[in-house]
Parts: sequence; structure tokens; C-alpha cells
Amino acid sequence: MLHEDLMLLFINGQNGKLRADSTSVDNALAGAVLIELVNSGRVAFEPNGKKLQVVDPTPLKDPLLQESVGRFDKPMKPQRAVERLRKKVRDNVAAQLEGRGVVRVEPRKVMGIFPAKGYVITEEAAQNEVRKAVGEVALGYRGADGRTGALVALLYAVKAVHKVVDGDKREMTKRAKDIAAGNWASEAVRRAVEAIQAGVVAATAAAAAASSSGG
Repeated sequence: MLHEDLMLLFINGQNGKLRADSTSVDNALAGAVLIELVNSGRVAFEPNGKKLQVVDPTPLKDPLLQESVGRFDKPMKPQRAVERLRKKVRDNVAAQLEGRGVVRVEPRKVMGIFPAKGYVITEEAAQNEVRKAVGEVALGYRGADGRTGALVALLYAVKAVHKVVDGDKREMTKRAKDIAAGNWASEAVRRAVEAIQAGVVAATAAAAAASSSGG
């Protein structure tokens, strides 16, 4: 699942912390879930291409995706969809990985005071596999496919490619931009990725503005 792969990319295996801020992680994970829903055929764009809606109510085997479908109570723009799907998405994806024995979630303290969560990779091969695949694409060693293309596009949307892959930030960002606009996916998925990317950017900006005004 894209959201599981993305979560593994965000986890710093050395200290159990996330490689990006929580807002970016949540928005990117929500985008990954949305891509999976589009790929599953359960969610699609309206004929005018502006809003996403449920087009197939057939239950999904994956409980996280099935619960996510239920959040589409009406047609909504990609930004709104990302905002709906990001609620508790990090905890839900982490719990799914923990259930599969890939990650162990542990309590920790920020600055010795504030409660937070740490993530211990218990199956390093799983993380290494996805990091290798995305790294090779982000560094230009091979072309993107449906899986790596979506992951790079989502990382690009939240300006996090250089945070999960070691390399020249400017070159990787430029390559990621090209990949995000590339032809590695079907037309329907490509349109979804483009819209989700815009939605993630807008949702991230909105969250940042809300945080700034609140402070």
C-alpha cells in the first residue's frame, strides 16, 4: 500500500522520529490513501473533473481504506478530500504497520515534557526496499513506475524528497517535479495525482496559516 510505503520513508530508523513535520506527513499520507482509493475504483472524479466522489460502494478488504471511503459523504474537491482523510491517518497507518510486524510504536517525550510517539522499524528489509526503489528514481538511476512515481509525487507535494533521500536537493526537486508531471500512470491516476498534489499543497498551506494565526 502506498500509505504504508510512505510512512516507512518518513520514519528515521536511527532515532524513531519522523523526517518531516507532522502536517506534511499527514497530508502526504492522506494523498496516498486517496490514490489507493482511486486505484481501487471506489472513488473517481465527477464528469467535469472538479470533485471526487464514491462511484463503487463495494467493500474493500483493507480496513483503513474501507473506513476512508466512508469519509466521502458527498462529492468534494481534492483539497477537502485530503483534509478529511488526514484525520488520524498517521496513527492508523502506523497501527497497520505495527499489526504486520514492520513497525513498533512507542511513547516518547518531546523536550522531556510533551507526549509523542516514536517508531521503531522491526523489519528493516521492508524499509530498505522502498527507500532503495524511491532513491533510485529520485536520483535518476531509473524511471518511475506506478508505485515509485506516486511516492515521489507525494513527497514532492510536501517538499520532502530531500528529507528521505540523500542527494543534491535542487537536482532531486527538479527531477521530482518532472516525475510528478510524467506519464508513469494511467490517465485516470495521473489526473488524480495532479489534483491530489494541488490539494496537498493547498491543505498544507491552510494548516500552516491556521497554525500561524493560532500562535
